[in-house]
Amino acid sequence: MTSFTTFYLSRVTGSRVYDAHNQFVGVVKDLFILPNYISEGVERPLVAAIKIKKGKTTSIYSFDGFAVRKNMSKISVTCGELIPYDIEKLDDGVFLGEGILDKQIVDLNGRKLVRVNDIRLVSVPTGTFALAVDIGVEGLLRRISLAKPLKRFLLLFRVTIPAKFIVWDDIEAVDFSNFNIKLSKSHKKLETLHPSDLADIIEDLGKQTRISVFEALDEEKAADVMEELEVEAQIHLLQNLSVAKAADVLEKMPADEVADILDELEAEKAEQILREMEKDSSEEVRELLEYPDDSVGSIMSTEYLSFNKDNTVEEVLAELRLKKPEAEELYNLFVVNDKEKLIATFSLRDLVISEPNATISDIMKPSPVHLHDEQEINEIAEFISKYNLLAIPVVDKENVLQGMVVIDDVVEDLIGKRKTNK
Repeated sequence: MTSFTTFYLSRVTGSRVYDAHNQFVGVVKDLFILPNYISEGVERPLVAAIKIKKGKTTSIYSFDGFAVRKNMSKISVTCGELIPYDIEKLDDGVFLGEGILDKQIVDLNGRKLVRVNDIRLVSVPTGTFALAVDIGVEGLLRRISLAKPLKRFLLLFRVTIPAKFIVWDDIEAVDFSNFNIKLSKSHKKLETLHPSDLADIIEDLGKQTRISVFEALDEEKAADVMEELEVEAQIHLLQNLSVAKAADVLEKMPADEVADILDELEAEKAEQILREMEKDSSEEVRELLEYPDDSVGSIMSTEYLSFNKDNTVEEVLAELRLKKPEAEELYNLFVVNDKEKLIATFSLRDLVISEPNATISDIMKPSPVHLHDEQEINEIAEFISKYNLLAIPVVDKENVLQGMVVIDDVVEDLIGKRKTNK
């Protein structure tokens, strides 16, 4: 049978340590872990060192010379040998008390921020490892030595204090103010969260930590998250990110979304970002910024799909497979002439049920309902209600296709105005 001992960080810190000759070694101040240690082919957080204080001197020793034992629920720490720990290796891990306890972490399953009240560990023959974090009330009570007496008292009334743990594999530390772990490693699990969930988490973080977490995301993920953030959080991030990083992220976003964000940013910072962006992306955003805030052009998307009436169904499908457009771009497909003037529309349904050799002229709907880029936004709702459309083409005075208004953007704009007017 494999022997093991489970214990809590709160029960170990403050413990007096004695050696095999019952000589006082010092008091436990903290435990140090290597989060990415590989044990038996599995990545586990290994307790590699222990911080001991004796008198006014604080030393860090390898945990290999120490053992944690439990006798009748009483925890003791013994020392067999004092082996100084290599200080240079401290950059590879974190002290649990200093870096994790009382810090905010992401509960990946619950998709929310929680606070660490205690940490559960286990000692087995292959080493001592962090098992889980305690985010419940019991963890707080344990730290002030009230957990056991209070639980005994509550049992008289058949009331229990529910334990609330998150296993180590399901958490992600996000407050890096007190320790040095490479962000690319420690944030890798955050990449698995949906952008909306990640945006909610980032908004709840302190401003400095918010920047650290966002900077650790790859550009594609960062762009998706940026779209989901509230305006206040978007502005804070762009004001504190480097111009190069901000430009890289915004280039991955739809031009209309970028224009909305930069419209709220300080003019000088917005101009710096626009100059840093690629020329085509920058010019597209600048054109949208020229529209008045209450015009259709200010909220239209410039990412749309247009084709010639002589294209075959097979040719259009091949182009769609090549471009792999976003779902919104498929709400409505447009037909333009050689001068880019709008002449018709057709739907994805019309496309997929038609014969491959049929031409777009066979399935298109001429004289489509459309909006003008200089129309007022409040006129859009009537079009959507009357024609039951998900996306409406937008043209200029010359009937040249400029973009499309997606119903999602209209709803967001109307909700935003309603909130502002309350």
